[in-house]
This record gives sequence, structure tokens and C-alpha cells, in this order.
Amino acid sequence: MRELARFEDPVKKMPLILAVFDLEEVEVPPFQRDLSEGLKKHLELAIEKLGFVTPIVVCPHDGRYYVVDGRHRLEAMRDLGAWEIVAVVAPEDLYLHILEFNTEKPPNVKEKSKQAYRLFQEFLRESPEAIEADLYTYFKEPQFITFGFVLEEFEPRFPASFYESLLSKIDRFLEEPLSEAAEERRRRAQKLLEVNQEVNAKYGELGWTNALLKGEIVRKAIQRAYGVRVRTIEDEYYDALEKVKAAVRELGPEDFGGIE
Repeated sequence: MRELARFEDPVKKMPLILAVFDLEEVEVPPFQRDLSEGLKKHLELAIEKLGFVTPIVVCPHDGRYYVVDGRHRLEAMRDLGAWEIVAVVAPEDLYLHILEFNTEKPPNVKEKSKQAYRLFQEFLRESPEAIEADLYTYFKEPQFITFGFVLEEFEPRFPASFYESLLSKIDRFLEEPLSEAAEERRRRAQKLLEVNQEVNAKYGELGWTNALLKGEIVRKAIQRAYGVRVRTIEDEYYDALEKVKAAVRELGPEDFGGIE
């Protein structure tokens, strides 16, 4: 690392360093989201045209430097054959706040979920006795942890976006140590998969061929169970999913206005 300047951010007066790193000095944290080849290629073209004008953000951790914002810019620079990269060095306590970065491309539900799972696993390794609910500032929304367990441990093609509205109303942060919360998240993931199995069965029963219409089955089942304009759901997680699962079974062609 070659330091260029020291300064403070204008909002929180946090001490920052502007520095040049050899590319090999910057690592990707284990809970970083997956790389988008399309975005990386777009950034390569932009950098070739305009130059590298937006520094990445790195944090020190365990004697190494990890990129917390700008992973795609980092990989684009590697592909372009660069040897160095300009970075803002943020304090180490921002290392685990990676879900609040990702300014290059807002992550979709699946990306957020995978990232939440990987972050959960990082906390689990380092602090298994930490209470999940105490870590809410790192995760923001608990449903992404559950989705992450589904995607990373059970079904990588699970359509998480179909269920986001529902789980945002029924999932909660757990008042349990992470070592126990992990098992509960697995149980929640398996229960969600049960609902999705019912959705798949109903999809086959209806004879549809457009898989996106499975989302319509989920939407109609939630409406049948809780009403058209439901804003909150008081039922606990498992009770709510049982109601939605039962509602899926009750749906018929007449509920979909002639969709074929």
C-alpha cells in the first residue's frame, strides 16, 4: 500500500486514507456477492474509455485488505492487465457492513440472500454465541438470511423474489445464539420449500408452461389466506406458511382469470 492522503468523511468525520494498492494486495471477502460478468465487462469498457476515476473501498481485517465496495471494478482492472488500483481505506469496523455498500449494481433478492447467508456464516465462525437479533444492523432484513439458507444449502434455483413480500411480514430476527439460530434458519428454509413444492404441484395441475406464473400462484395464495391488501400478518412464521400452503391447494383455474 502506498498512502496518498489522509482525510475525514464530511458526514461522520470518520478517518479515511486514500492509497494505491498492488492488485494482489486486495482480497475479496468470503461473503461478497457473486461476480456479474456483464457488469464487469461494462466497467472494463468504461475504464478503457474514461480511465479509472472511482476508487474502490477496502477495509483492513486480520492483517489483510478486503474490498467492501467495488469488487467489479477490481476484477475489471485485473482483466485489463492493471498492476495497481486506487482505494479508499475505511476503518476495520466497516468490514462486516458490506450489505450497505454495493453501489455499482443494486443486488437483487437472490444476491442479497446469498450475501446475507455468507455474512451469517462469517459471524457464526467468529462469534457463534452472538445473538442473531443483536446483528440486525448488519443484515437489515431477516428474510434474506432465510432465503440464503434455502439457496445455499437446499435449492439454488429457488425463486426467492416470489416470496419476498410474504417473508418480509412474517420473518423475524432470532433471539438466539448463532449456533442455534443456524438450525432454526434451516427449519424455516425447509418449511418454505414445502410451500414451494405445493406451488410447483399447482403449476403442473394448471398445465401452465411459463414458470414466471408460479409467482402468480404465490400471490393469489397470499391473497386467499390474508386478503388482497394485506400490510401486516400477525401469525407466526410456521402458521403463516401453513395457511399459504393450504391456500395454494384450494386455488383453481377460476382464480386466475383465464390464464393458460
